Amino acid sequence: MDLSQGVTVTALLFMVLMGVSSFVSPCILPLIPSYVSYITGISFDELVGRETRRKNINITLFHSIAFVLGFTAIFVVLGATATFAGQLLNDFRDVIRIGGGVLLIVLGLFVADVIKIPFLQQEAKIHLKAKPAGYIGTFLVGIIFAAGWTPCTGPFLGAALTQASQVGSIGSGMTLLTFYSLGIGIPFILSAVAISAFLSTFSKLKEHFKAIKITSGAIIILMGVLLVTDKLTIITSYLTNLWESIKGIW
Repeated sequence: MDLSQGVTVTALLFMVLMGVSSFVSPCILPLIPSYVSYITGISFDELVGRETRRKNINITLFHSIAFVLGFTAIFVVLGATATFAGQLLNDFRDVIRIGGGVLLIVLGLFVADVIKIPFLQQEAKIHLKAKPAGYIGTFLVGIIFAAGWTPCTGPFLGAALTQASQVGSIGSGMTLLTFYSLGIGIPFILSAVAISAFLSTFSKLKEHFKAIKITSGAIIILMGVLLVTDKLTIITSYLTNLWESIKGIW
């Protein structure tokens, strides 16, 4: 089920999954309340207080959207760059495909804690003493935090960019990274506007961080193997047949 040049339902689902995996990574998820408090300028107590939470919900929502748009802008540019690089090296597409597949396998092993990659474990800390005012300021913070999240998003973003390097147009690469950003952005916005529910869910979810990492790593490894063997179309064909079956039922 091709949506455009190289953008398949399989690829879009993979992008969203990589985005969600980035969001639930152990060094991003616990800091969500801090991010929300910082971009809104609202104290944590006011965010979770029953009366004040309702009063501030619009501020929280719109600042969260501006923040998401900020880091999305960076990721989409990276997607366009990865696709452009892939087009320049079109004569070596098979080499890039196999190399990208091997890279995904290595990243998957890293995510699953099977191997260690020191430079991906270094935290790129960005300290901001004061947030620029208004929604534009929140948008700029989103851009800055896109770089600050690199240690956490690195393996998942790398997997997304590897996929983007395989598609046939820059627009397709941008589309893929937009869906990756949605995988991070939608949970972030929902968590921000329902911060109390997020805190309750987080207390349960953190007990399963290990399983989440192993599952995410296994999915990245599977995509890598499918790229190396040039069998990625197997999943696409399966989803296409499934979609046609569902349409037939309707």
